[in-house]
Amino acid sequence: MALDTARATDQLLGEGDIPPVHEVNAQATSPFLLTSDHYGRVLPHALGDLGVAESELTRHIAWDIGIAGVADRLAEMLDAHLIAQRYSRLVIDCNRPAAAVSSIPVMSEATAIPGNEAISDSERLARRREIFEPYHHRIDAAIDRRLHTKQPTVLVSLHSFTPVYAGVARPWHIGALYNRDAVLPKLLLKHLRAEGDLVVGDNEPYAVNDLTDYTIPVHGEARGLVNTGIEIRQDLIADQFGQQQWAERLARVFAEIEVELRAERLVD
Repeated sequence: MALDTARATDQLLGEGDIPPVHEVNAQATSPFLLTSDHYGRVLPHALGDLGVAESELTRHIAWDIGIAGVADRLAEMLDAHLIAQRYSRLVIDCNRPAAAVSSIPVMSEATAIPGNEAISDSERLARRREIFEPYHHRIDAAIDRRLHTKQPTVLVSLHSFTPVYAGVARPWHIGALYNRDAVLPKLLLKHLRAEGDLVVGDNEPYAVNDLTDYTIPVHGEARGLVNTGIEIRQDLIADQFGQQQWAERLARVFAEIEVELRAERLVD
């Protein structure tokens, strides 16, 4: 479908478009609150294909390959609340501040995104209003409710990464990501390394910061929550078997970590 430039720019999502927020276990009792900023790769009908070939829209530039299957399974195994975002990061990246160039990219890696070129302020605001804000407002509301009811809350932001970037192979199977608060990442690193068969990244292949990240700085650090980001290499979770294996591994690891957090009274 070609880019539809005739549609009014004051509204993005219309009849036939799915809601941006996907949830599992909204009333869960686990202290872990799971988020997935790049869960889906849906494009609003009004934007057509953004001028991008379908083969490109299945790549990492459009979404975090494999993380949806891991996130859904992990939420069920932990009885944890999952809040995820269904639309492609090529429409608007829900883990980027509005001022970041990559918020609505005109180029992603080596791929041009024609549908993002020279868009108006009203088009830009519509993407933020109808996709970005409902997702983050839902996370805010969930945290507010949990704090009000004194339900312990540990934020875990789930992502996946490419095995090769700019021609360089990445050795890590999984990485723990953080910025100011390293309490949970350090526990996660300890438990993952104890598995014995993993190459574990300490703030690899990415590190969290205020300029390029949104979910952890805003919902984790600014709210005073124990938090971590997780990146799993995509070739390990590209199919349902890998997604199930990694969900089971993480469920076991987080169950062990919860015991430690409670013992240290970091979660009550």
